[in-house]
Formats: sequence, C-alpha cells, structure tokens
Amino acid sequence: MVVDNLFPVFALLLFGHLLKRIGITHDAFLMTADKLIYFVFFPLLLFWKIGGAASERIGDPGLYKAAICAVISIYILSSLYIKIFRVGAFQAGSFSQSCYRFNTYIGMAVILSALGEDGARQFSILIGIVIPLINVLAVSTLSWFAVEKLSLQKRLSLTIKALLTNPLIIACMAGIAYWKWIGGFPVFLDNTFRLASFVTLPLALLSIGGVLTLGGIKYHFKLSMVACVFKLIILPLSGYLFLKTFGTAGISFKVGMVYFTLPTSTALYVLSAQLKSDTRLASAVIALSTLLSFFSLSLALLI
Repeated sequence: MVVDNLFPVFALLLFGHLLKRIGITHDAFLMTADKLIYFVFFPLLLFWKIGGAASERIGDPGLYKAAICAVISIYILSSLYIKIFRVGAFQAGSFSQSCYRFNTYIGMAVILSALGEDGARQFSILIGIVIPLINVLAVSTLSWFAVEKLSLQKRLSLTIKALLTNPLIIACMAGIAYWKWIGGFPVFLDNTFRLASFVTLPLALLSIGGVLTLGGIKYHFKLSMVACVFKLIILPLSGYLFLKTFGTAGISFKVGMVYFTLPTSTALYVLSAQLKSDTRLASAVIALSTLLSFFSLSLALLI
C-alpha cells in the first residue's frame, strides 16, 4: 500500500526535477505553472471536493481540533527553540514557519491516492481551517523578527491581506457555503471540475520538483535538520496524541497523520523573501523535508 500510493507522487517530483535539470522546463515556465496551480486549478479542486460533498457532515471535528492544537504547540516549541538557542533574527522567521507550514499539493496527491474521495474532502476542509491560523502565526513571526522592524499597523495589514487574498482559503469558504446552501453540482459542471482536476496535481508535483534545489542544504544543514525534526517527528507525535485525545478514528485519523507528516510548503520561500528573512534557509528546509517526508509519510500510512 505504501509504495503503491507514494511512488507516483515522488516519481513525479523527481521527474519535475530532472526536466528542469536537462532544460526542458525553466524558471519562467515554473513560475507560470505555480501561479496557475495556486490561483486557478487548486482552488477549483478544493471548491469541487467540498461543494460536492454528499453527506450532511464533512469529517470528524476531532481532526480539525487536533490539527489546531498541534500547530499551536509546534509554534510555541519552535519559538522557545529560537529563544533558548539564540537563532538570529534573519533566520528566525523562516525557521519558525518551516516547522509547521505544510505542502498542500503533496498532501492532496497522497490522500487522493491512499484515502480516496472522502479523505480528499476532509483534507480540503482541514486546509481551510489551518491555513488561516498558519498565516497569522507565520506573518506575525516573520514580521516580529524582520530585519526592518515593522509597526503594529503594518503587521496587522500584512496578516489581514494574507488571509483575505489567499485563494485556497477563499475556495474552501466558498465550497462550504455552496455545500451548505445548495449542494451537489450539475453533471456538466461536475465533469468540468473533474477534467480540470486531472491537470492540477501532476502539474503541481512537476512544479515542486522543478524548484527543489539541493545545493543549499550543506550551508544550512544543522538548522534545516532541526526544522525537519520539528516538522516530521515532533509535529506528527503531538498530532497523534491530540488525535487520540479527541477520539479521532478511521479515515479522519489517517488524514490527520498524513497532514502531520507532510514536508514544508514551498510558500515558505515566498513569504520569507517578502519579509526579508533567510530565503536560503527556507530553500534548504523545503528540499530536505521533501526528501525525508517519504519516510514520515510511509509511517503515517502504516499506522
């Protein structure tokens, strides 16, 4: 089961990396592909999965509570690490969010393959719940440790903008509203969304593979590895305990464990660049956590 579900995902990541190395894809193409995925195709996928739900209840509330508690716990622990081990201000923002920010594209690909439509629907809802929280935590940390100190008004402005303009949050909220007040799609729309979904995840995985750079790991290996320990070991362990505490079981439990063991999101690099944090560290953590996530995701699917 593990190989059957993970091999296609990591094969496409590797294929995307190879296409970039041999020059078939290039930076301009990858930037355009990333915009298409982020602003168009993935939001459509989320809206379709949530809005087309047939059941009256979408997922186990315990899953969403566990995710919130685990993310906040890791945020606190990573902040303590920054203080105790005196991580520099230039690196602190990137380091902190790398410990809890997750790759939605890899998560959806693994869950669709391993857990099917019900799992994908619950993961879509989970995205809509945790991304606002993660954005608030990430922007506040990055702005707090920014080399150029920001006013409280500027921090609030950045946080609100990150929430109101995030297409994944908008798609999830729109999907929930549609599911609640209308529900289900006409066949012609359902077929359109399905056809669009065929593009989304393969293109996303090829794009992620294309932007992965392994060279920077050796320059930031220690701090990158610490971030990966938080992201791929401590977060899954705390998430497991919270899932058990809230009595989550079945597919909801599996969705939670896959979510907790995902690699760091490539959005880490973008936000680090915007707020002048360490983009080389961000790039190193993204690459290292993506490589190591094969093992963490394997364990998640075996539990």
